[in-house]
Amino acid sequence: MAPSLPPPPLIEDVTDEILLRLPPDEPEHLFRAALVCKTWLRTLCDPGFLRRYRTFHGTPPLLGLLHRLQVLEGPPARRFASTTSVPDFPHPSSGDPWERALDCRHGRVLIYMRTDDNADYLVWDPVTGERHGVPSPDIDWLIESAVVLCAADGCDHLDCHGGPFRVVFAATHDYKDTIFASVYSSETGVWSVPVCLDKSCEVFAQHMREGLADRPYYTPYLQPRRGTLVGDAVYFTVRWGNPIVKYDLGKNCLSMIDPPAEDVYYVSLMVMENSSLGFACTRDSSLRMWSRKVDTEEAADWVQYRVIELEKTIPVANPDDIPVVVGFAEGVGVIFISTCIGLFMIKLNSGLVRKVGESGVYFSVLPYMSFYTPGMILALACLWACIFFTASVCLLT
Repeated sequence: MAPSLPPPPLIEDVTDEILLRLPPDEPEHLFRAALVCKTWLRTLCDPGFLRRYRTFHGTPPLLGLLHRLQVLEGPPARRFASTTSVPDFPHPSSGDPWERALDCRHGRVLIYMRTDDNADYLVWDPVTGERHGVPSPDIDWLIESAVVLCAADGCDHLDCHGGPFRVVFAATHDYKDTIFASVYSSETGVWSVPVCLDKSCEVFAQHMREGLADRPYYTPYLQPRRGTLVGDAVYFTVRWGNPIVKYDLGKNCLSMIDPPAEDVYYVSLMVMENSSLGFACTRDSSLRMWSRKVDTEEAADWVQYRVIELEKTIPVANPDDIPVVVGFAEGVGVIFISTCIGLFMIKLNSGLVRKVGESGVYFSVLPYMSFYTPGMILALACLWACIFFTASVCLLT
């Protein structure tokens, strides 16, 4: 019987196309492929291939979560909870009891973390480990929210590691009935002159009047939830009636928008598939979502486009358990719902439900999204390849 011949090697172009289709939301596939042979390792290390890989898959995958709990619940555990097979990234905790994560976007995490005398915020890249201290704006504020975003011109946000960034800081003033915003640039190292939203804004004044009717000491508390970036504008929510504050990056101005639903506490702003602003909340056991439709004359209306019955989707311990929406991951169409059973994510396009956290009083979920191909995984692959090669040589000798 003739000995069987080894299979012919794959054509290089075919190999590239196969590797190109490895799913980015499970990075261990790339790690394993890099260990197959030197040819595959070189391919996966090639910058040109990595650019093609990111372009082919488009939106960066969801790699993990950070959490914000209710204020009375105290600070959450200082950890980056992975949603893939990748181990948790080491959290850059300083041990400060006031430390809290504020935002995750464009491959970066923004943390309030008094790093030294000149920096109260930390911009951290979990994949590369890069860290930048950011000073606090020199304004008295009571309650804040902030967004970190890539500032590179023409960036497609598929590989923002190492580039310039901005931090949009919005807050309720400590002793004035105003909301203000300021922007920090990593290129200049300074904050912009703050812009304010006060009673001169018609919508703002309306909410002040309505608030004063039954709350003598009404203050426009900006919700310390994750802000939402839509186009060239950042959106935040305000307590009492859920009005939405819009900061226009290009015009450097603040304005206020009426919400589609006022009588709910837990809400989440979203980025819709058509790049419009979305609004989600839960009522009873249903998840309700709206999209803000803007016409050519700048008039806008909220349109309810979807309702999901959660009692048929997410397990509950008892009928009195009311699910609440606590976050959204843009680009991948994932929304986060908290119940007394745990924290769940729902993929809106498929209806797939997955538990991603234990039960807790979640206030806001911060999804971290990035391609985990450069640097760490491929460096580990090279390291393991060298170890494997060295061990093989030692065994043979």
